[in-house]
Amino acid sequence: MEALLSAAPTLLRSSAPKPTLRFLSSSSPLFSVERSRRAAWRSTGRASLRRVAVSAASQPSEAASTATVEASVPATMKAWVYGDYGDVDVLRFDESVPVPEVAEDQVLVKVVAAALNPVDFKRRQGKFKATDSPLPTVPGYDVAGIVVKVGSQVKSFKEGDEVYGDINEKALENPKQSGSLAEYTAVEEKLLALKPKNIDFVQAAGFPLALETAYEGLEKAGFSSGKSVLVLGGAGGVGSLVIQLAKNVYGSSRVAATSSTGKLELLKSLGADLAIDYTKENFEELPEKFDVVYDTVGQGEKAAKAVKEGGSVVCLTGAVVPPGFRFVVTSNGEALAKLNPYIEDGKVKPLVDPKSPFPFSQVVEAFTYLETGRATGKVVIHPIS
Repeated sequence: MEALLSAAPTLLRSSAPKPTLRFLSSSSPLFSVERSRRAAWRSTGRASLRRVAVSAASQPSEAASTATVEASVPATMKAWVYGDYGDVDVLRFDESVPVPEVAEDQVLVKVVAAALNPVDFKRRQGKFKATDSPLPTVPGYDVAGIVVKVGSQVKSFKEGDEVYGDINEKALENPKQSGSLAEYTAVEEKLLALKPKNIDFVQAAGFPLALETAYEGLEKAGFSSGKSVLVLGGAGGVGSLVIQLAKNVYGSSRVAATSSTGKLELLKSLGADLAIDYTKENFEELPEKFDVVYDTVGQGEKAAKAVKEGGSVVCLTGAVVPPGFRFVVTSNGEALAKLNPYIEDGKVKPLVDPKSPFPFSQVVEAFTYLETGRATGKVVIHPIS
């Protein structure tokens, strides 16, 4: 199965023109809401759409805190949705999507920022429809936001906590029908971690899926202190994090990475000892070989020629040639929590594409840009409103 997962840190608003939002009619079959629920929502007014950032400590009692939070959560929300597979034209903006119900092991997150990944558009294109959840779909895996409601079995989070994570435990197996490109999303406790204190929501939203993919791939390759690694696609969302993890978390003896000419200095700033311009050099012909080759771009045959005997090749996409292997990332809040100290110490830094953040009204433009393959780091949507 084709792998579907792969992605300086400046925050600039996109200069692309705002699109005309295409609202779904109240009779849309995409999201059918009971008439009584819609009537109740209309009676509450739009004031209840305001951002919720409740601190339990600021309330007179736990019961009062819970009542205040739940009273401020509307019955419906704004979200981007699609009811058919296809290109960006299938995306529609809907103002009346039901806010997800919260299971006992979940929390409801008020989304502040969300990031896009290649898996998002490949899912929308129907690349893994056989294992997808039923349509219609609110897309989005990565989220950063504020907990506004907790399930009865949740122990680690409370209302008001700032959290981040990848909302789908298995990226290709029944991902949630209601994703993060919405004002609210419901997420299992085990998939989230507290947001690192030193970064904002935009930066946090760009981390989860890419960071978990980078980390899990290195773990599965048996990477450890003193080993060398070559990262193919070092300026992307995953590749930029593989460089940093290898150098600053695992203690790699040597990190090499590939990119186009204009991104070589970025690779060095991330920690690469050797920055290779793939437009001018054939990395597979270099005399130096590596313990691990981490291929984020789909060059499996060339990658196999660059690895040492007995080494490993991590393949996220394209052909897998021995000793290469492929995996599908598992979302894991514990992994994020484990890496939080490295983020807070500045050893692992977010890389947000210079065109980001895109406003919520420009999700179509954000997807279009991501699908060009030219993004540096992560494409983020913010604010969500």
